[in-house]
Amino acid sequence: MDPRRRVPRTDAVLADPRLAEAAARLGRTVVKEAVARAQERARRGEIGPGEVAGAAVAALPARAAGLRPVINATGVLVHTNLGRAPLSAAAVEATTAAAGAADVEFDLAAGGRARRGRGALEALAAAVPQAADVHVVNNNAAALVLAATALAAGREIVVSRGELVEIGDGFRIPDLLVSTGARLREVGTTNRTTARDYAGAVGPETGFVLKIHPSNYRIEGFTGSAGVPELTGLGVPVVVDIGSGLLAREPLLPAEPEAAGTLKAGADLVTASGDKLLGGPQAGLLLGRADLVERCRRHPLARALRVDKLTLAALEATLRGPVPPVVEALRADPAALAERAAALAARLSGAGVDARAVPSAAAVGGGGAPGVTLPSAAVSLPERLAAPLRAGEPPVVGRVEGGRLLLDLRAVPPARDDDLVRAVLASGRPGAVG
Repeated sequence: MDPRRRVPRTDAVLADPRLAEAAARLGRTVVKEAVARAQERARRGEIGPGEVAGAAVAALPARAAGLRPVINATGVLVHTNLGRAPLSAAAVEATTAAAGAADVEFDLAAGGRARRGRGALEALAAAVPQAADVHVVNNNAAALVLAATALAAGREIVVSRGELVEIGDGFRIPDLLVSTGARLREVGTTNRTTARDYAGAVGPETGFVLKIHPSNYRIEGFTGSAGVPELTGLGVPVVVDIGSGLLAREPLLPAEPEAAGTLKAGADLVTASGDKLLGGPQAGLLLGRADLVERCRRHPLARALRVDKLTLAALEATLRGPVPPVVEALRADPAALAERAAALAARLSGAGVDARAVPSAAAVGGGGAPGVTLPSAAVSLPERLAAPLRAGEPPVVGRVEGGRLLLDLRAVPPARDDDLVRAVLASGRPGAVG
């Protein structure tokens, strides 16, 4: 008899208790697809008919969603391709609590409708008392688009030529602004723009003056720019995009603008990111004059850009809770990082792995603090381990320099050191990708 005829039917395989449990956890569709692949392997003779259920179980994903948590050993603290800021345990817990029915827009005491996300907004206002009012949208580009639409549609935005930046993946600030119906009035030059340039451009058609922090590049040499205090007497609002999301001054990043200081310097409206140096979820923050924030909040576009309950919960927990992982990584002690690298390298060397502890240079990333390097430490491994480490569970992403794979520890919490060792040892086993 052809052995392919002995391949078990789908319903029989799905009755296996392991697969029944997985169907409840992952969904029946995901499990049926794994069973179908295992049956096909049996028809090709790769496995026996009695091995179909086991093969299907082995092929099941760990989660219903395709996104996989990774260990970020690149040395880039806010890595855009790895989801930017990792949430704190408090923010994760808050997100889980809000995943079901939650009082996002409901007053439990009064039994009626309430201001949406009031907890997160109150926490943001408390974190930046210099702001008369605050609002939250789904990212910083959205915050800037909302401000341009609400305050300058059909009018002019005065902006320096040296600040018309590209923010990644081909998206450019001038294109975003023009898409709102505003007109750009470019002033100055790429390397120098003075307060007089702005003053000469402001007129009856001006919606606001815009300053954009060059968060992902630096211009050096013969340069100059007008500060916020120099622009406050022009008779129009001054909007400042500070980018990376610092709310208060960070001594380690003295050149990085922060919301509190920018508002104190005279800005009327500040926009910033929530998932960079603030260390929270993806969000766009608007902070400043109450009338300007209210115009943005009440504009019809605000509804299309509003954030969901999970973002609001994570943002509030980030603002009220403990120091988030990004800030912990930023402030990590280089000596402690070197000690960790030495200990990890010793453990791996003892297991026969070519591992060395080496100095490293980390970066903020995510369009924050360009040119700033953070002293760090890394475990240096053979380059051939890069691919199997990325394919492991959990995946570990490092960076390759000089023919060696570096696992930089700046953005790796100490609690993950054992996971790193296990991942490296598993990456060298027969059958590992490489």
